[in-house]
Amino acid sequence: MKILIVRVGAMGDVLHALPAVAALRDARLDWEIDWVVDPRWAPLLVDGEGRGPVVNRVYMAETKLWTKSPVSFATLRSIRALRKALRRGRYDLVVDMQGTLRSAVIGWMAGAREFVGYRDPREGLAAKFYSRTVGRRGVHVVEQGVALLGEACGMSLEPGAVDLPHEQWADAWTEELVGGRNLVLLAAGAGWGAKRWPVEKFGALATEMRALGLSAVVNASRADDALAAEVVARSGGAAEMVVCNVAGLIALMRRVSVLVGGDSGPMHLAAALGIPVVALFGPTDPARNGPWGVGAHVVIRNPRSVTSYKRVEVDAGLAGVSVAEVVEAVRRVV
Repeated sequence: MKILIVRVGAMGDVLHALPAVAALRDARLDWEIDWVVDPRWAPLLVDGEGRGPVVNRVYMAETKLWTKSPVSFATLRSIRALRKALRRGRYDLVVDMQGTLRSAVIGWMAGAREFVGYRDPREGLAAKFYSRTVGRRGVHVVEQGVALLGEACGMSLEPGAVDLPHEQWADAWTEELVGGRNLVLLAAGAGWGAKRWPVEKFGALATEMRALGLSAVVNASRADDALAAEVVARSGGAAEMVVCNVAGLIALMRRVSVLVGGDSGPMHLAAALGIPVVALFGPTDPARNGPWGVGAHVVIRNPRSVTSYKRVEVDAGLAGVSVAEVVEAVRRVV
């Protein structure tokens, strides 16, 4: 049996799909399970040599290029190359675990005998491409993904333990960076503004962490990351910015004592790795998007927060979460 998973991004979305695919891998060791993903998130699935603990192979969907230059020759070549590679795979089943029009088109390009997706995908037009649809079951997105994949494959699945690739260079880099320190990682970013706890509070939190014997680091994907730099500035030097790619972040996360952050990729990464998490929620529902994993997690959500979608302005309830509340939550998990 050859199965193709379509979950292109982003980080948190890929991590939320992994428990389902890990469960399928455990149940069917002889099946070939491949995945289409954005190159930025491939390190969550395979190492630099293309080897991973869950999937046999990944295909790269260069969605950043497609969005930036939708009518360019480079985009056309990229899409054609992906389609050709997927067709060569001769898949028995494709499962769209993302539910967007783009992911549906990507899955359709594989030309599989069966293409399964949600009956109510995130973007309604996606369902037009499926040969079979499945009703959404479960509250948390991880539970929904497990139910979708299990029904698509005709079996009952329970969420599997997530195992992420190791990169030797990243482990060595992290060992040198961390030394003997106990780290708290402050994940100040998020996909949209309403999900971000105010930077001045992250800065104040970094100074408070010293009393708990924790050194604060702020992750950044680029050296010119303005948000991370502002947290460091607001901390008066108590926080340190650490610039790393996804492979480096995985290695770093394995060495931190606790993560504090909102509904973001790094928060979900920490949870997947069993790192204690203090999750600060505002406009998204923690019952659906909260930390999933075996670690000690505390979710803080102000009653004033109202579930909404993609607003720029900071959620009033999230902004009202005090530094003292977060410090007390950190005390409970470290």
